[in-house]
Order: sequence, then C-alpha cells, then structure tokens
Amino acid sequence: MDVQNRIKSLVHVEKVRVRDPGVIILTGPSSCGKGEVASALCRTLSIRPEAHLSMGEILRSTFRGAKEDPSFAELLSSKYELSADTNIFDCVDTSEALTKKVLSYQAQLEKYFNKTGMDKHTSQLEWLEFCTMNGLLVPNRWTENFVAAHIEQARSTREETFILDGYPRTVRAAEHLLEFLESMNIPVLAVMHLSISRQEMMTRAQGRGRADDDEESLHKRFQFYIENVQPSVDYMKTRLGSGRVSLIDAHQPVYDHTEDGPVFNLEASIEAVVTSVMRALGVPRVVLNDLLMN
Repeated sequence: MDVQNRIKSLVHVEKVRVRDPGVIILTGPSSCGKGEVASALCRTLSIRPEAHLSMGEILRSTFRGAKEDPSFAELLSSKYELSADTNIFDCVDTSEALTKKVLSYQAQLEKYFNKTGMDKHTSQLEWLEFCTMNGLLVPNRWTENFVAAHIEQARSTREETFILDGYPRTVRAAEHLLEFLESMNIPVLAVMHLSISRQEMMTRAQGRGRADDDEESLHKRFQFYIENVQPSVDYMKTRLGSGRVSLIDAHQPVYDHTEDGPVFNLEASIEAVVTSVMRALGVPRVVLNDLLMN
C-alpha cells in the first residue's frame, strides 16, 4: 500500500486526449450549462476551442457570413434555399404556424431591424438573425442543413474529436444527424445528457437577465425539452446503445463557508459537473484530480 501511494504521488498527469476522432454530443434543457461544460472539456481533453460547435454559434456564423461573404450567401441561396431576398411568408418553409409565429413578433422585429412593414415582408435571413439573437427556434430544415454544412466544411471534424453543443433537439433532427455522421464516417463517441429540474432552469435563466427569459417563455422551453429533447436522447440511445449515452446531473452546487455564511462557488460547481462527465467518458479519478488541479 505504501508503494502504491508513493507511485501515485510521483506520477503527475498534465494532459489527456480522446483516443480516436469523433464527436461528443452535449444535450439538455436551456440553461443547463452545456457551454461551460464544453469549454471545460476542451481544456481537459486537449480539444481545440474551435472544435466546440455550439448550435448558437453555428446559427450566428450563418447569418453573419451571409452578410459578409457574397459567395457564402450564394451557397445558402442555391443549395439550401435560404436568402436575404426570399420572404418568410412565401417560401419553401412557409406554414400557417410559422406565419402566425413571425406575425406575433412584428413589433419586436421592426424595433430590432429599425424598419416597418415586416408583417408583409420579413426575409428568411432576417428571421434567422432575430431568432438566433433572441433565443427562438428556427425551422427544422434550417438547423439540419446548417449543422451538416458546418461539419462538412470543417475538414478537421474527420481528423479530430469535436463537441456538438445543443443539438439535436428533436427525434427528427437526431435521425438526420446520425445518418449524416454515418455517411461521413464520423463516429459518435458519447452523448452527454445534462439534466436539471424545471425550477433550476428558471432560476439560472432569470439570473441572466435576458429580455426573453420571462416566466411564460421559460415554461414553454422546458415543456419543449420534455416533449422533444428527451425523446431525441432516447432515440439516440436506441440507435447507439445505452453504453454511449450518459445522464449527468448538471445541478451540483458547491458552497464556500465564510464568516458571513455559505457563498455559492460557480467555478467549483461547474468543476463538479465536468468531473461527472469525465468519469462517464472513462477518465480515472486519480487522473481527474491532476487535470482539474491544472
């Protein structure tokens, strides 16, 4: 026993990496901490920060790229039927539900873009930008194509481990994603399902102070999670096998004891969740201690 302890004290692990290329999928309800966990995984698993693909960043890069790069705008228009000229009320995506949704945000749209008449003409890219910047969902077809295009264009995704953060969010999206990854010969290394309660989600979201984080919107988001995101995880478990899908408790609060009472330690709380994720990925606890110390 003394020899073993001595060996442990002499061996210090500073860096680890994932054994083979592939994707780690992070999913869960709004405000469960996917972004923070993904950033921590990049640091501890030697994954380049650029290989962290978040759904929000993919959408932001899409509408920004369309504004700044004419060739990219042409690609979106010709291959994905999405442009700054096409009216959301008269296009391949038009439906009664989508029309009603866009019209319900007319005042906010006109304020955001500083223009009038958006109840008559709101372009596809304007709606994409507004949804992305205000935390609203966009048509399924868009997200499926954007994710596929982003992965396909980033050639490094076939040569290294990358993280897909916040996607898929429906069974249909999960089916499309797994079929696409299979066609690209990109294995799914693990699916990490970060779980928090409805109340914890609301507490975290309201702490951000975002305009769209009102109680009604938050209830709708959690209901969407129950009705869509959870079934998508079940679908991936069926397709991939339960061994590659892990349920992680994303609410592991850590408090520092001070003279004025307990004080919430955000960094330590994130570290506790990351530890659970790393353990689920197969990292031994003795190695974890060294990595987190670094």
